[in-house]
Amino acid sequence: MTWRWASASVIGTSHIQKGDRLQDAYTVAEFGNGGILVVVSDGAGSAEFCAYGAWLTCRFLSVRFREWVQANPNLPTDGELADWIDELRDRISTIAAQQESTPRQFAATLAIIVVTSDEAVTLHIGDSAIVGRKGAEWDVLCWPENGEYASTTYFVTDDPEPRLNITRHPREHDAFALFSDGVGDLALSHLEETAHPRFFEPMFRPVDSASGKGRLIELSAKLATYLAGPSVCDRTDDDKTLILISGN
Repeated sequence: MTWRWASASVIGTSHIQKGDRLQDAYTVAEFGNGGILVVVSDGAGSAEFCAYGAWLTCRFLSVRFREWVQANPNLPTDGELADWIDELRDRISTIAAQQESTPRQFAATLAIIVVTSDEAVTLHIGDSAIVGRKGAEWDVLCWPENGEYASTTYFVTDDPEPRLNITRHPREHDAFALFSDGVGDLALSHLEETAHPRFFEPMFRPVDSASGKGRLIELSAKLATYLAGPSVCDRTDDDKTLILISGN
């Protein structure tokens, strides 16, 4: 399998006005066996070290997956994946104690997909989303989850345990999109709980037809310009991360 992708993460206008930094993070990694991993994490704006929490979430889990794939022919079980989340939470707790803080100040969401020749596995906590393309259909593999109050969601650091969803899908999709909640209103119909084909189809055309492989630098730059432009920022003032992956 050959993968190509466009990826961008841009700071929201509300964070610029407050003097904050970008609070989203992401990682894309290809494996020698033809698989690919994507991690997206969105730091909670109310948490002091949320940007670091999002970065650490991406870094820790991408390293765990790399190490696993190098040593094992199959993907980890659900129990092993849940253990990794527990390890991540322990790491955050240790760092929080060193900072004389609390894990809640490192709060971040999580959306992961790892794709092999046989299956696609997703891990999800919070209000980011994952979409897959099967033929002409766009399937929402992970729908954003909000908390019990308005404008709240779930985080890796939630006590006593996170609201972790792990799902396994047959290898039926040839393209995937992962995005933080800043893109959700553009890409999803919340009334029908479906993906917007009119959003994804034009987004994926240049990725599908690109002659290169790996990260498409020029398309990624254009994607960042689009996400930071007025047509998007007039609709959302949050950070925006969008990863578009196509394989053949």
